[in-house]
Amino acid sequence: MSAEPALPPHALWPAAYASLGDLLADAFVQFKSETALIECSRRKERHRLTYLDLWRATRPFGRMLQDRGLGAGDRLAILMTNQSRWLIAASAALLRGLTLVPLDYKLTGEEQAALLAHARPGALLVEYGLWRRLPPLDVPLVIVSEAPEGADLKGAVRYEDLPEAEGFDRLPRTRDDIACIVYSSGTGGTPKGCLLTHGNYLAQWQALAGLYPMAPGDRFFSLLPTNHAIDFMTGFLGPLSCGGAVVHQRTLRPEFLRWTLQEYGITHIALVPRLLEALREGMANTLDDQPPWKRRTLGALVKLNRRLTRDTPRHAISSKLLAPVHEGFGGKLRLIFAGGAFVPPDLAQYFYDLGLPVVIGYGLTEACTVITVNDLRPFRPDSVGPPVQGAKVRIADPGSDGVGQVEVSGPTVFAGYLDAPELTAEAFTEDGWLRTGDLGHLDGSGHLHLVGRARNMIVTSGGKNVYPEDVEIAFRGLDGASCAVMARNFLWPQRTLTDEELVLVVHAEEGLRPDLLRAIQDANRRLPEHKRVASVLAFGEEFPTTASLKLKRGELAAQIREHHTPADLVTLGAP
Repeated sequence: MSAEPALPPHALWPAAYASLGDLLADAFVQFKSETALIECSRRKERHRLTYLDLWRATRPFGRMLQDRGLGAGDRLAILMTNQSRWLIAASAALLRGLTLVPLDYKLTGEEQAALLAHARPGALLVEYGLWRRLPPLDVPLVIVSEAPEGADLKGAVRYEDLPEAEGFDRLPRTRDDIACIVYSSGTGGTPKGCLLTHGNYLAQWQALAGLYPMAPGDRFFSLLPTNHAIDFMTGFLGPLSCGGAVVHQRTLRPEFLRWTLQEYGITHIALVPRLLEALREGMANTLDDQPPWKRRTLGALVKLNRRLTRDTPRHAISSKLLAPVHEGFGGKLRLIFAGGAFVPPDLAQYFYDLGLPVVIGYGLTEACTVITVNDLRPFRPDSVGPPVQGAKVRIADPGSDGVGQVEVSGPTVFAGYLDAPELTAEAFTEDGWLRTGDLGHLDGSGHLHLVGRARNMIVTSGGKNVYPEDVEIAFRGLDGASCAVMARNFLWPQRTLTDEELVLVVHAEEGLRPDLLRAIQDANRRLPEHKRVASVLAFGEEFPTTASLKLKRGELAAQIREHHTPADLVTLGAP
């Protein structure tokens, strides 16, 4: 890969900027007449903003931050579903020099409050429906969006009541300053707030823009939560630095997602594997309803398209050859970014053969977004690609098959965890490489292949990182029984990134009593689906602990491997 990717002339060159605020300020001027944001609700367009409109829309929010004394280094937490105001407020905060704290709107109110207590923001922007379920907060300034007129906001400010403003003072930041604090885990264990600098994001976008630049007229459908590292980059910073438009749909029912794709000629989208699989199933069901001759014809066209696009995607050819398929996606979809979880090769190949290339990458929050990514020249579903510009990957302690723990370094690696020097030290090797906790190997062409995990966590097909420590809270106090939650592939290592699941280990010298099993099932049922344990293991010995009674997870896992096999698990089944 060249040292400097060739950006198109319309894209802002990330290397020229000291901060994300500087990048956005230039975008608002350079692309002022281009469409920046489109927001829909069902089949109705709520509003459409040019880059100049977007700049004007940041003024009331930025002025309010200034009038409240918030500026460089202060923190703004955002707790909202995907919508224009997320990007408007984030832009205003970055221009003002604040640090963003994006929060997951799908967490419980208690989990969100715990992260807010850890991050200690000076201000919080939150949707009314999400605000109502939050417990009392110790946040100096709360701005509530979409609250009814006259609603009792208990001292919070209603977004719609912000006064018009001519502008606000921009405050400079450097590449070493913190741009975002992004949480890579929940609240059961120690919250992990990743400190990501302006330099991290600028280096990440420079690497990605050289491979997959956008242009004025391109439209990115922001479907993944914007607090997610992938959408923050591809559905916010990326399009706005290239003059593209970001499209939001407030209603996530499938029929309205299809309408949005078709109505706005979406060119780019980011999806997690679970959504890709759902799309494939839907298309397969539709095809099953067609007469045999149509199925045979489509099969022949797919094979022809595969031959014609073997070396590189050719959207102009594929969209004509497989017009009915492409028209279902709006006719202009060129790229699907996939990440957040392992993408099965056959799933990616399915869409590529239809002329809908899936860009497979690998990354983690601690490395900003992406460490490796496929460049589609040619398409390779068997790997997660070579390192992006500036990134370095090595395999620690490889076995005879070349497999070992993946370690990375480069300009996108985070500055550490917020207020957690011990966790930060554990994340790095003695010579400063980031431990990813994933197992893999590099092939002769420098492509990375992932085969499993070396850490006690799972990643769901929906892109959710699930840390067992966060799940254990639900099972504490089970009739006095000690318990621990473990990833099954951590207990009995397997070379796989699919079918990951959680195991509840319970200290039960006499086995699982019926009443204890019922209590476990009841607690499990109250958990969100992606956090539920799949099985239970009765462990007869006392759990090994430190002098301060902290569980020695590695030692417990070793004891379990010595005395138990997966055959000893008791499956909980569907609740």
